[in-house]
Amino acid sequence: MKKNIYNLLMILSIFSISCSEIPEKKEALSLSQPVYQDTPYLQDYSIKYYKQEDDITLSKVFMDRNGVIKTYSSNGILRTHDGQFLYPGSLIADKTYRPITDKNISDLDIFQNQFIYLDDEAVLSDAWAGKVFIKHDLPKANILASGKDFEFMISDGKTVEYLSDNKVSWKGSIKSDPVTSIRYDKESNKFWILGVQSLSSFNPNDKVLKNEFSGIDFTSFDIAGKKIIIGTTNGYIEIDKSTGKQVGNTQTKLPWTEITTVEEIDGNIWFGSTKGAFMLKKDGKFNYYYGNRWLPGNLVTHISKGYDNSILILTDAGLGQIVFEEMTLYDKAMYYEQQVRKRHIRNGFNATLVGLEFENVNSGRLADSDNDGLWTTMYLAGEVFRYATTKSEEALQNCIESVEAMEKLYSINPVPGFPSRSYERSGYKVSLADPDRWQHSSDPEWDWKATTSSDEAIGHVFAYGVIAELMDGHELKDRAITLIDTLMSHVVRNDLYMIDFNGEPTTWGKWNPDYVNARPKMVGDRKINSSNIIGMLQTAYHFTGKEKYKEKAFDLMNNYGYLENLMRPMKEISRAPDDADDWSKMLSESWNHSDDEMYFVGYWGLYNYAFNDSLKAMYKEAIIDHWEIERPEKEGAWNIMTALTGTPEFDLDEAVWYLKEHPMDLVTWEIMNSHRKDIEFIEPNFRGQTLTEVLPPDERPVQRHNANMFRLDRNGGNGKDEYSAGDIWLLPYWMGRYLGVISEPTK
Repeated sequence: MKKNIYNLLMILSIFSISCSEIPEKKEALSLSQPVYQDTPYLQDYSIKYYKQEDDITLSKVFMDRNGVIKTYSSNGILRTHDGQFLYPGSLIADKTYRPITDKNISDLDIFQNQFIYLDDEAVLSDAWAGKVFIKHDLPKANILASGKDFEFMISDGKTVEYLSDNKVSWKGSIKSDPVTSIRYDKESNKFWILGVQSLSSFNPNDKVLKNEFSGIDFTSFDIAGKKIIIGTTNGYIEIDKSTGKQVGNTQTKLPWTEITTVEEIDGNIWFGSTKGAFMLKKDGKFNYYYGNRWLPGNLVTHISKGYDNSILILTDAGLGQIVFEEMTLYDKAMYYEQQVRKRHIRNGFNATLVGLEFENVNSGRLADSDNDGLWTTMYLAGEVFRYATTKSEEALQNCIESVEAMEKLYSINPVPGFPSRSYERSGYKVSLADPDRWQHSSDPEWDWKATTSSDEAIGHVFAYGVIAELMDGHELKDRAITLIDTLMSHVVRNDLYMIDFNGEPTTWGKWNPDYVNARPKMVGDRKINSSNIIGMLQTAYHFTGKEKYKEKAFDLMNNYGYLENLMRPMKEISRAPDDADDWSKMLSESWNHSDDEMYFVGYWGLYNYAFNDSLKAMYKEAIIDHWEIERPEKEGAWNIMTALTGTPEFDLDEAVWYLKEHPMDLVTWEIMNSHRKDIEFIEPNFRGQTLTEVLPPDERPVQRHNANMFRLDRNGGNGKDEYSAGDIWLLPYWMGRYLGVISEPTK
């Protein structure tokens, strides 16, 4: 029976547009900018049901018109129990009808959306008042196919019987080839019979059995219009139904070629394999369902269509029901808002849930992180954009709570203006990440984490700038400006370093020319640190009016080459030369995707608060240059952040693709793609791009914006953590709403 995400309909009623959150119409920054109209689309997610005994073999699965799901197994008929999104159910013995339980059921089928059973005596059903009971002569029959008008064909692997008019009407066999599957084709009114090496047809009208095609290593098949699709141990072939001849070559450019089952559903061809399931799309590419994000196991045994239009994928370990829920991006945002609030808020921080028991999102703990400040500021900025767009009181309260957490990062340590990385109640130091970085505060109840880095700092200034810009009339604006001034006064006072509790600069908190310009020009740190510090100083000057920030920024640009540094084209960023210092070589071993994150969150202050129009035009050029080199990643956040420049071209379609294709399930499941034969690999390169085209987010490992979108696999730690949608998804969505490039939902 179809379930909804967290009882999605209830959530949507709570958060409906007519209720507490009323979106305001927002125009795009430029009349020439495209706007995505947020109409409903189909969002897929999985409801999983695990088998209860390891030695059970699962063979068939169907859903009847009542929404009941049953599977045929080596232990008889099983049915689903419980189960909803993120809360798996189980497959248990079906005891609903005692006479069926007591029979030796050997196969299961669906006819007119009702269950049909095969046992050692007859073909039968509970439906139609039990009228279907057709005796046969094959006590070991284990293959059943339903035709029209209550006609059936069965086989025991050797002999085939055609049942009509409540009797055995014909009997025959496929010579020297065991029968593995039977299908009925309504268009031709024929039964098609597959062997390991042959495909035959049976015409009920003249009762003629005819060999149509011969081959090797056939495993499964289905009929798709005028073609028959045959799965093999190495790809699939297409047979012209009218001529019995193969069309084209064997298709092996697939996610995996060892096909176990084939199913035509509503014009789409679905394949099961020994490594997941996949659907052939109209453009020749595939939707790939692999791993516990989608399936209990990866060895697929059967696929069928649910009466509710879900797709039932049976595996060796259980059933994955792929549900297609109609929703808007706004609906998805409301689900993610709940995900963050229910499971990802630690002391006001946006945190990761770790240490999960298998398939139990309620069993984890909220972890501390080096980047508690950064992940929280990205979530916070998203909530500010949400508040600015909708005036949601819930969003406002979320902002207040996170600002309180950020303020405490400054007050909990003894260094004026220094932001701690994180804080936690005392007594857990040895259990926290990097215990040597933790310090005791003056309050015995709390410890704080030192060694704060530049990515934290730019995240702080980004979020505080967004608050100061968009929350006029609210006391959060003044608090944000105070935080900007506090942090930037510390940086300027300490000669463009962040000075830790020990009086030394932190490893990464360095914007001083002695450090920045010590890097060769092609090393990314020279460009990123220049870009970030100018944006930070501009933001501080814009909101405080203090000349020290403006003077320092122009000093860096005019006397130390920071404008040249930040304007350097991205195509020039590469590895340091052989004669460079070791630190520069380490920094430039490969493209740093964390730098991309720092650049783009920094562009808010760099572009919006430029000292003059000439600089603003130059900054826009630098931003577009960066975006151009990032385009292959189809990174939703970078595309939408580029839109703040007013450019008409920022790949809005790809940004929406990112938002739609992102999985609802953000658990860190094991993901594998490197075995795929339908993707084109490229040679190792500086940027870490592995393919000619990036995979959709729901087919690759869950990750933050600071990761490589071309990462293919995730090994180990299967299902141990759940990431927050706060920074990953909600920030780009709400920023897109604020910028006016994503519309309010349209039902």
